[in-house]
Order: sequence, then C-alpha cells, then structure tokens
Amino acid sequence: MHLTPLLSASAVIQIHTLAALTLLPLTVTIFSLQRGDRRHRWLGWCWVILMTTVAVSSLAIHQVKLIGRFSPIHILSALALVGLVQAVTAARRKDIVSHRRTMVSMTWGALVVAGLFTLLPGRILFQVITGG
Repeated sequence: MHLTPLLSASAVIQIHTLAALTLLPLTVTIFSLQRGDRRHRWLGWCWVILMTTVAVSSLAIHQVKLIGRFSPIHILSALALVGLVQAVTAARRKDIVSHRRTMVSMTWGALVVAGLFTLLPGRILFQVITGG
C-alpha cells in the first residue's frame, strides 16, 4: 500500500477521497447512535456537508468517460444531491420513515456501490491499496 497515486492526483480528487473516506466511520457512528437527539442532528449535518462535498467534487472528475466527459457515476452524484435535499426536508418535516429510507439508500448507493467502483483496476484507490 502506498499513497503516491493519491498524493500525485489533482486537488479535487484528494478532496473527494478525503471526504468520502471520512464518511465511512461517520456513517457507522451515526447509525449506531440514538436517533433524533442533538448529537445525531449535529453529526447528520456533518454527513450532509461531506456527502455534498463528495457529490459536487465528483462532478469535476472526468477520468472515466463513457458519455462525452461523463460517466454513470455523475448520474449517481446528481441523484445523491437530490437525495440530500429529500432527506433533510423529510427530517425537518419529522417524516422519519422517509428520512431513514433516503439516508439508507444514499449510504448503499453513494457510499458502498460507488465506493466499490473506486477499487476497480486502473483506479487511484486500487493503485493505493495494491501498490500497482
């Protein structure tokens, strides 16, 4: 394992990666805490800010080009931004069922599935982890 590929990547990729990696333990923490208290809301806002950072920064990353300058990940990023608005709106309306459903869906789609794509051969995190 070596960080050279990540450290030599553009600033937007570094910011994107740092925000995404920070989301992983934060997500586990939020899901393990009591829901609805002040700590949950504060950490939730941190999660929203980090996920917004990940989604917006991904729109500036064009290493995988399948449709012009874009890839299916860009669609996922747009869906994540919409999901963030829906989740926050649902929480503010006290629609906990919708809030929970949206947050769990975003966790699986935007973190887990998208995260797995970063581990494909040729991608920067694949190079960081495997050294090649």
